[in-house]
Amino acid sequence: MNESNTAIAPADDLPLTIDDVREAAERISGAVVRTPMMHSITLSEICGAEIWLKFENLQFTAAYKERGALNALLQLTDEQRAKGVIAASAGNHSQGLSYHGRRLGVPVTIVMPRTTPTVKVMQTESVGGKVVQEGETFDEAYAHARKLEQELGLTFVHPFDDPKVAAGQGTVALEMLEDRPDLDCLVVPIGGGGLISGMSTVAKATNPNIEVVGVQAALFPSMYAKINGREMDCGGDTLAEGIAVKEPGEFTSQVIAKRVDEILLVEEGTLERAVSLLLQIEKTVVEGAGAAGLAAVLSHPERFAGRKIGLVLCGGNIDTRLLANVLLRDLARSGRLARLRITLQDRPGALFKVMREFDAHNVNIIEIYHQRIFTTLPAKGLITDIECEARDGEQISELIANLRAKGYSVSPVELN
Repeated sequence: MNESNTAIAPADDLPLTIDDVREAAERISGAVVRTPMMHSITLSEICGAEIWLKFENLQFTAAYKERGALNALLQLTDEQRAKGVIAASAGNHSQGLSYHGRRLGVPVTIVMPRTTPTVKVMQTESVGGKVVQEGETFDEAYAHARKLEQELGLTFVHPFDDPKVAAGQGTVALEMLEDRPDLDCLVVPIGGGGLISGMSTVAKATNPNIEVVGVQAALFPSMYAKINGREMDCGGDTLAEGIAVKEPGEFTSQVIAKRVDEILLVEEGTLERAVSLLLQIEKTVVEGAGAAGLAAVLSHPERFAGRKIGLVLCGGNIDTRLLANVLLRDLARSGRLARLRITLQDRPGALFKVMREFDAHNVNIIEIYHQRIFTTLPAKGLITDIECEARDGEQISELIANLRAKGYSVSPVELN
């Protein structure tokens, strides 16, 4: 994208305007949480910019998706409400649609792939949705949902490629700019593009000089590739599964092409660090997609230096075991956790002598692993991996240097 996109006239030929978003805000008022926006002093110091956080992870279903789903539900005809709606989703859209459908008395059917984790099925059913599992992939589930739409006379509610849904999502920006009208940059995650379509519509109509920056996981650069006319691979195990979309929306891509200034890609390690920082500093749980905005600012400090930035923590639905892994990996990257691989002679007292060195450097041993058989060492040799924790990376480095000075072969086991 180019600089000409930073000052766009409010009137264009796109079927989404700030008036649509304002009308959506009136419809959904009182039925969704007007989430707080808070200044993060510590993250601002880390990033070298003024960071304001919009806590959409505090919605009832822990994601902004409720806004667009509810706006679409409230515009159904009586006949459509009676027959019900259907969607294909294994994520936050399914919960937002199911929750508000039950509240409004609208039957909701959600089609999910058979590979969907049981916890996501249970979460959707717990808030009122009827789950149908079909196909091995999302594309197959989507095709089945479209088939049921026709067979049962249901109304399909798209998770992002729908102006009514995007208008609901845009209410996030209305609230942010009401709270902080002096923001000069919004950094917004992009999956299919519904959130940033709505938010950029509000931002550019309110103040054409506000910069709107989109963020995608580097493993799933679908919108980035579409907007920039490039062929790029999409796939892999990303922490930001909420924005892991292979086929971006047609309507949303038109909005983004005209109203978004730039799209940035972020790597997995930075996403992990952002999730960890938000928990440690702000004491708030976000999923990978919810941390994408912060990850972009951390990845490009020069680009955002000195700016007044609004970040959307768009969701907080993350598996607890995955969150634990992210936190432990972050500790390892910071040097507070380490695994040292040490070659020893297989004789009495060998391990005890090594443990004395850990004690001398006040480094705590967590676990010890021995390997005698599957090694290239002589029969009297062994490899031991010692997991340990320390104050910081420097303390671990001093321990390694001391062990090597005493003749031990030591190598830290690095994270990918």
